[in-house]
Amino acid sequence: MSSKEPQRVIIAGAAGRDFHDFNTAFRNNENYKVVCFTATQIPNIEGRRYPPALSGPLYPEGIPIYAESKMEELIKAHNIDEVVFSYSDVTHEYVMHLASRVQAAGAGFRLMNPRQTMIKSSKPLVSVCAVRTGCGKSQTSRRVLEILQNELGYERVVAIRHPMPYGDLAKQAVQRFATYEDMDEAECTIEEREEYEPYIARGAVIYAGVDYEAILRQAEQEADIIIWDGGNNDLPFYLSDYHIVVVDPHRPGHELRYHPGETNLRLAAAVVINKVDTADNDNIITVQRNVRQANPDAVLVKAASPIFVDDPAAIRGKKVLVVEDGPTLTHGEMAYGAGVVAADYFDAAEIIDPRPYAVRSIAATYEKYPTTGAVLPAMGYGGDQIADLEETINATPADMVIIATPIDLGKVVNIKLPHQRVRYELQEIGQPTLTELLRERFGK
Repeated sequence: MSSKEPQRVIIAGAAGRDFHDFNTAFRNNENYKVVCFTATQIPNIEGRRYPPALSGPLYPEGIPIYAESKMEELIKAHNIDEVVFSYSDVTHEYVMHLASRVQAAGAGFRLMNPRQTMIKSSKPLVSVCAVRTGCGKSQTSRRVLEILQNELGYERVVAIRHPMPYGDLAKQAVQRFATYEDMDEAECTIEEREEYEPYIARGAVIYAGVDYEAILRQAEQEADIIIWDGGNNDLPFYLSDYHIVVVDPHRPGHELRYHPGETNLRLAAAVVINKVDTADNDNIITVQRNVRQANPDAVLVKAASPIFVDDPAAIRGKKVLVVEDGPTLTHGEMAYGAGVVAADYFDAAEIIDPRPYAVRSIAATYEKYPTTGAVLPAMGYGGDQIADLEETINATPADMVIIATPIDLGKVVNIKLPHQRVRYELQEIGQPTLTELLRERFGK
């Protein structure tokens, strides 16, 4: 037992990286006393407690979670020594504004050493991350899965997804998904289903949860190789044997302006410049130049994410409502996504603006993220928000709904209008390819 008084700490997070940082660096460390977590970005995650089942013997009553808006009040009320910043996809300027608030309130401000929180696996591990939400990380992860399964011959490929613990944290400590029924039983949100369903559809197992040491050890029991499927633009939770990072030429310069995306870029073994089929060539050149300046040793892979629909002719001439991936529009600050590209490409007559028809939490989402364009973000962080999404879709006066989410939204929401799903997969352009790079690193 240390004779020195422990440092009093707040971990600022968003129900993901913050819990992992606590578990790996603070849970059993008597030199620190984590007084509370703060929460932002995700609806309704404050007001909970990090439960005793996860917080360990030093925290027998668990740890409260408060809204980040109370930061100054919490620092002063609890005599806080240090605030640890533990969430992602925010500008460097945003991080330092929060640091200024913290310092003015009387505490220090800290970014964790990534190596301190990266756990070593006993199995080969390839990580797929991005510099921003919405770069195309999901289809890149699917491409890596396909290569490992079909081209390199790995029979047991297991994925581990960045956390999305929006429910009962103790029950979600270690989650394994191999069937659609597993997702139903876990009452997965739309955001969770968007990440898990593509793996299940391809016959793979995917894990997620809260305790990523326990998750890794269980996953290792059934894996020959592991994919870390990152979230937002966060860093891997595990030491990676090959780190792939995706950048987006639709947002040139963002690869250097967002935390911790720039760190990802500088750590990358390979950088995928995605969407070269739809981005402006000058923007592609800008991104390539920035990548080369930040990480001259990284291998560059250029790729497209072509779109597919079941019946292109059915879209032609129609007034359409476009439903896009929620985080791409919110955290990712994109005004549009693959759905708008599909509507334009397949000659829709008009994209109907859903904002006048948005209800309750969906209307609040537009207010919080004013850069969202005339499209509907597929927000579904719980039953109430899913109901609001359904009501908004069915109230919008369109001929057809174009669904550009990674899942079949029609299985979760009762859509009364005709609808088509947009699919998009990663295709490398030229050489090197991901197959060549992964074979060189993981070939048998």
